[in-house]
Amino acid sequence: MHVHVPTRGNRKLQQLLDAVNADDQLKAWWHVAAINASRRLGMSDHSWVHIQIVTNIALRMARLLFRRGVVPGMVADYAMTERDAEVVIAAACLLHCVGMQVHRTDHEAFSLLFAAEKLPQLLTGIYPEPERSVIVAEALHAIIGHRRRGDPFTIEAGIVRVADALDMARGRSRIPFEQGRPNIHSLSAYAIDEVKISAGRERAVRVEILMSNSAGIFQVDELLATKLDGSGLEEHVEVVARIEGETEKRLLPVFRL
Repeated sequence: MHVHVPTRGNRKLQQLLDAVNADDQLKAWWHVAAINASRRLGMSDHSWVHIQIVTNIALRMARLLFRRGVVPGMVADYAMTERDAEVVIAAACLLHCVGMQVHRTDHEAFSLLFAAEKLPQLLTGIYPEPERSVIVAEALHAIIGHRRRGDPFTIEAGIVRVADALDMARGRSRIPFEQGRPNIHSLSAYAIDEVKISAGRERAVRVEILMSNSAGIFQVDELLATKLDGSGLEEHVEVVARIEGETEKRLLPVFRL
């Protein structure tokens, strides 16, 4: 397990990643969360791969938003910098679902317990006090804010919330789908071929979702739209979903109850 994200000269972000990649306990947490999600519950991937995807998506979105003048909470409320906001976002993404090692139900709240212990350790030597406690508090808010009714009230938390929902491409559903346990979640995820994130024209971020089957609309309408609504990013993110090709790919010949 080794998480790779583009730090783009952000020294504190790089130090955080170095600390994360050297932490065997955190890797054990990711592994147990993955076992519970995929092997025991037949859910989509929640391993360190999911962590890396979400972190990359979140940082990509953050940089596009900041480039268009969207001001993160770390700048507006603490007179810190956009690079500190990137650390908050990455820290939250890296620990946002470690609570899955306890249980799927309320895993976001369980994640807070582990993150409140782990983040001060990971940030030691990177931030002095009181800045370290500010980073931890803002990351914890972003973690709890990623749940369905999380009510995030910072740009950073909204980014984490939406980035988690954007890890929706086909690989997320491979395990339950190939194990013969199709449902609307696995079928709709399997219909998503690609998610592209780029700079928009009218809005800061353009999310383009390419589908092989209209079942993918469930991912967009029920999951992504729910996370985008109330994130604080609604006016900054445009979402376009379309089916590639002239005919739809058949995902399932027969569905039986």
